[in-house]
Amino acid sequence: MSDMAVKDALEKYRARISVLKKGYDQEKYRIEQICRSPLGALAVREVTSVDIASYRDQRLTTVNPRTKRLLATATVRLELSLLSNFFDVARIEWGLCDGNPVTNVRKPKGQPGRDRRLTPREERLILRYCYGHTNPDLYSIVVVALETAMRQGEILSLRWEHLNLKTRIAHLPETKNGTMRDVPLSATARDALVRLGVKTRGRIFGYTNEGFKSTWRFMMGKLGIENLHFHDLRHEAISRLFELGSLDMMEVAAISGHKSLSMLKRYTHLKAQHLVKKLEGHRSKGMQAVIDNLVPYPATVEDEAEAIRVRLLDFDGLVGVGACRASAISAAQNVLLRRILNLMRSSQPIPAPDQYLEMVDEERVVMVDPLGGDAG
Repeated sequence: MSDMAVKDALEKYRARISVLKKGYDQEKYRIEQICRSPLGALAVREVTSVDIASYRDQRLTTVNPRTKRLLATATVRLELSLLSNFFDVARIEWGLCDGNPVTNVRKPKGQPGRDRRLTPREERLILRYCYGHTNPDLYSIVVVALETAMRQGEILSLRWEHLNLKTRIAHLPETKNGTMRDVPLSATARDALVRLGVKTRGRIFGYTNEGFKSTWRFMMGKLGIENLHFHDLRHEAISRLFELGSLDMMEVAAISGHKSLSMLKRYTHLKAQHLVKKLEGHRSKGMQAVIDNLVPYPATVEDEAEAIRVRLLDFDGLVGVGACRASAISAAQNVLLRRILNLMRSSQPIPAPDQYLEMVDEERVVMVDPLGGDAG
């Protein structure tokens, strides 16, 4: 017993301890990785900090077969954390070793938190794709994610009996943090759930975690969207909660389920946008609205037989035509300026730049400034 190999002791750890954790599937995978390494063949009592450091360095130079990139340092840190807990249990409860060799080993430096924001165009592409998908769950899941800041696992585990459509509250009896939470639902989130057909009990969504991950990866590839994880929608939703300007950090934490407010400090930079208008002093609201709307818009430059056309991508049928590039862009500036001002005069919504869904050659795109020269 005292000379038990690491791989055998880890199997015991998996069966007795890991199986009781919420992240069992992920921890089981980490244990399998360690057992297949040279570390797994060593006796638990013989493992030294040098062995742990060698394992760390080997993992840091391993290429992820799915992403074709080096493993993230966060992945290696989680494996070392698992090993540290394993050796503590092996020492204290099983008597397999006299110390914890992980304690004095340097952990890889943590990577900065992701700050990927969803662009308006990406959001429209995703929602349009999801709305037309054969599984109606997909659209509702994305809408709920953007409206509530819930985690993927929390959304997929939602049940009809825990949903109060009258008060617009979704009850989560069990979360990642080990505590229950009540999540307020916007009218948009409620409607996204109601469209699926309300039931008295049972799971709302049919996706498994792995099934949904596969669907998300396929959708990102189909839409040509790079480096966007589903979890980034949670970041996007929390950012939007802060941008409302009406919720303080404690209220946002109550919605998002963050136990540590330090995790929410990364969003405090969003408050800076509320200072922009104050920097303008006593400028009138009308003048400020004009300034805010007169911004550059993307357009394509298209060479035709007798003229050059500059087509504004965010407006239907808005084109500037000229004998040369400069005159065509100048014409596009004029029609863009008139269109924006006319929309403002009639109190109609003005599209934000870069929301077009059309697939175009990015090398042909220029930014047309309604007040100045060619910005692209």
